[in-house]
Amino acid sequence: MLRELFDLPIPPKAEARLISCDLSDCVPVEYRADAAVPFEGDGQSRLGVVSEVQLSKDWRKRYSWPAYLANLHARDKCPVYLVVICADQATARWAATPIDLGHPGMVLIPLVIGPDNTPVITDVVRAIGNIGLAVVSAITHSNDPQVNAILATLTEALDSIDPTSARRYAEYVTVALTGSPQKEMERLMATETYLYQGEYAQSLIARGETKGEAKAVLTLLDFRDVALSEEDRARIMATTDLAVLERWIQRASFVNTVEELFA
Repeated sequence: MLRELFDLPIPPKAEARLISCDLSDCVPVEYRADAAVPFEGDGQSRLGVVSEVQLSKDWRKRYSWPAYLANLHARDKCPVYLVVICADQATARWAATPIDLGHPGMVLIPLVIGPDNTPVITDVVRAIGNIGLAVVSAITHSNDPQVNAILATLTEALDSIDPTSARRYAEYVTVALTGSPQKEMERLMATETYLYQGEYAQSLIARGETKGEAKAVLTLLDFRDVALSEEDRARIMATTDLAVLERWIQRASFVNTVEELFA
């Protein structure tokens, strides 16, 4: 996906792995991205990508995004890139605005994935050829008139990869969608036509067990008037790790900021 959309110089045989999202190694304040992925070849980091899912405008990201890149660059000593995924054009345009750091020549221009630069994929063969792009396309085109066909194409294409990865992709898309598209994705997954959909059904049971804990975290924070962005709320509701949610419930009774909750 990154090669096709942004022509990033990822080596053909590079291996990608998810690493710690805590990018505060070099500064005292915690900076935590949604994901940090190094693409490696020959045992050395060739380039790193920090990714963020942005559901709405958040002025704080204009300050934290440069810190993510600077800290990952210092830690892994490789070229780094920021990729922001947006589900609507207004947020995508805001996210793409250059961030001038003040120092001559230091201007960060985020690489933004949105409805304007991702294709509508309704061909199964094309989706199989680039599953990552097909997944992102399903999210960025959730308001497209062809959204049902896009989702049907994706669910069929996911059967071409291993069931565990397919299930995770399906979960990611379902959580990212809202309204009618989300209900359509849930309907498609309920058919259990493909093997991975059985694993998805089991994950829904587990998610139901943690949904109450996530709501409890939000209730406590709202009662104490702790400021939460839409991204913060989405992150809490999407968390399925029971141990993490229990820790957040305990912290929600005394923290004053969401950063303290996530620390």
